[in-house]
Amino acid sequence: MKKIFIFFLYVLGMSQLNAQDKIDKAIQNLEQNYPQEKVYLLLDKDKYVVGDHIYFKSFVFNGYNRSAISNTLLVELYDHNKNMVDKKTVFLKDGEGDGTFVLNDFLNEDIYFIRAYTTWMANFPEEFNFMKQVPIYNPNSEQKLVLDKNTKWTANAFPESGTFIENIPTKFAVRLYSQGTPPTAWSGYVIDSEKPNEKLTTFKNMDENVAVFNITPKAGKTYKAIVEDNKGAKQTVALPTVSNSGINLQLTSDPKGINYKINGAGLSQGLQGYSIIGTINNQLVYRANIKTTTSEATSQIPNKVSNDETAVLNITIFDEKQNVAAQRLFFLNPKKLDLDEPTLALSMNNEPRAFNSFDIEPDGDHTHYTVLVRENNPSELKNENTLLSAKWLTGDFTSAIFDPAQYFEKSANPEALDAILISEKWKRFDWESVLAGKTPEFNYKPQKNLSFKGKVTNNGRFLPNKNINLLMKTENSDKNFVPAVTDDNGFIYLDNIYFDEPLTVSYYLNKDKKQTSDSDNINLSFQALVTSIPLKNPLPFTNYRLVNDKNAAPDPSVAKALQNRRNNKGIDDFKKETLIEEVQVTAKKVDKKAELDKELSSGRFSSMNATIFDMVNENKDAQSSQNILQWLQGRAAGLTFTMDGSGNYIPSIRGSQASLFLDEMPVDASMINSLPISNIAMVKVMKNDGLVGNAVAIYTRRGNMIAEEDKDKEKVNKLVLKGYDRSTEFELPDITGDAYKRITMDTRETLYWNPKLSEEGGLAPRAKFFNNDEAKNRQIIIISFDKEDKMLYYDEIIK
Repeated sequence: MKKIFIFFLYVLGMSQLNAQDKIDKAIQNLEQNYPQEKVYLLLDKDKYVVGDHIYFKSFVFNGYNRSAISNTLLVELYDHNKNMVDKKTVFLKDGEGDGTFVLNDFLNEDIYFIRAYTTWMANFPEEFNFMKQVPIYNPNSEQKLVLDKNTKWTANAFPESGTFIENIPTKFAVRLYSQGTPPTAWSGYVIDSEKPNEKLTTFKNMDENVAVFNITPKAGKTYKAIVEDNKGAKQTVALPTVSNSGINLQLTSDPKGINYKINGAGLSQGLQGYSIIGTINNQLVYRANIKTTTSEATSQIPNKVSNDETAVLNITIFDEKQNVAAQRLFFLNPKKLDLDEPTLALSMNNEPRAFNSFDIEPDGDHTHYTVLVRENNPSELKNENTLLSAKWLTGDFTSAIFDPAQYFEKSANPEALDAILISEKWKRFDWESVLAGKTPEFNYKPQKNLSFKGKVTNNGRFLPNKNINLLMKTENSDKNFVPAVTDDNGFIYLDNIYFDEPLTVSYYLNKDKKQTSDSDNINLSFQALVTSIPLKNPLPFTNYRLVNDKNAAPDPSVAKALQNRRNNKGIDDFKKETLIEEVQVTAKKVDKKAELDKELSSGRFSSMNATIFDMVNENKDAQSSQNILQWLQGRAAGLTFTMDGSGNYIPSIRGSQASLFLDEMPVDASMINSLPISNIAMVKVMKNDGLVGNAVAIYTRRGNMIAEEDKDKEKVNKLVLKGYDRSTEFELPDITGDAYKRITMDTRETLYWNPKLSEEGGLAPRAKFFNNDEAKNRQIIIISFDKEDKMLYYDEIIK
């Protein structure tokens, strides 16, 4: 993060600091060993149907600046049973990346979850991974997804700085946690348990999350807060036990800085020897040592501590023995987000299917922009988390905050945001561990691009200390010759390489005179070292549920999405009708496939119900996939895949797990996932076959199995590696085409998506799109960063 001014204050003539005391060493440990990343994904929509694309833009931060720690982001899609449905490996440049999930027709209607993280983040608690629920609808599913509108909530009360001490006025934050749709209005009061009918103070919610009240406790008393929502649901919350000693920290702000007041009770030497430490993320920004022997101290933290930047300040007070005595989080400059806004030339045509565009005036500080234009569909449950709220709030706190975006809108209430922070604790590190000199267990190194581990064998035996020649090439790159030497265990390594299209690797031994022709018979298989890390925690609670009602009416936004799916299918069908030349007899190919099946299959695996994929004469595109099971995804009706904790694809046919066979021998998924596709001759998908049941049978090539066009090519060992996943380009509809003109109702929600809009030919960046048939309220989101990581941000509804 940017360098923040470190301000030292000596209250009432404190002498110079002792060199390298325990706190000094803890700060050094914190700054050196606790850099952490956080992720936010901007999605083009909130709800999807099968057949849709999920377009996403990722932003990875280290503190409040874009991260330079990792170049690789892992983005995974899970069903509600925690089965991984799909995953993307995203390249990060300056903390930004983008990608696409294609939702195939075989996904059941359900609530799904998108998880995003870097391998460096795996060294820290999993709770800080990005996680977002995504409803996905399927018109053919028996069960239908509905939003449970029942209001279920619990409440708790938190004293400012975490202490509740007799005769010291204390501010409390009351926090509501909802398991469904939270009540919009709630209130409450505080009682002495001995006098339950006497209200000591009352409070009313500032938003769905928080309320505040003040109370001065008396020794020996027990206090309770009674919380009630607008529908009559009620809960009693016990306040903390009143202590007869300790300190209380109170914070307020004014234009000059943050004012703090420390009140103590039962302190034998007053506040003498106490210290105040202020940190932002893992960096020291403020320190004050106290010498006074009284039990009160006041002072101010000047604004120059943060250079007027927006941040969460973590204030910790240590006692004379350097133990934590009180803590308080405070939001710096909540109304001064220091954001740039783009200069736009906006003029919207609201006619159905009309062409619209706008230019972003170049300013020399921004090289590209993320731009999203979508129809504004007011949700029945507004619960937004924007890039602003993720950067400054939800990325660092793991408790559920309803509609966190509200705290960063122009009409936001800073007092409500302060109440949120009173109810939170900073969990990126804990002082007890840091003071003890402990560091995180760094099991994962920050990855700069991709790395692979290759196993070299000859007739099944490892080949240690051998020279291997690699020839690597993508479709659009020159050949790259890479010499390698196997280690003592027969492995080679490809470290820190970047490619985002299939990489063909040809390999052969560097022969000498002593080697025989048998040395040509080598096999090389690679294992990706930057790979998924199993999700250990349960998935978050969701207020969606499935009902057995196939005729349940979808909400309006889903109905539009389903209509858009039908529109796309109609366009595709129309295009197919015009491609008459494709409808030709391909008997020769069918015969080759039948001959291959006859040659490879035994009687037990012969079936009239099988779907056969000829990998010798057809399906050349399979070479670009990481493994054969990944390639099969979506290619056989009823066949679906999930991922186990190790990233292996597990096949199911119509909901039942399918058996896996390799050359008609039963195997587990890990063996298939490591099998080079270039070694595969045929795949058979058998559905409820009488002899083998639901099964995926894979057959390896034999010596004579070479495609006709490959027979004259030089024989060489080769394999294909999968690199970073490229995003799918967003396509505007061809409104001049006959297929589009046949659509009676255009219901597209995403009108424009470009994660990297930039100048073209020296002209200003321009976003171009067409209205749907109803879009009169369009949401336009524009995000960019300059070289100093200052954010340009625009999120407006344009009518």
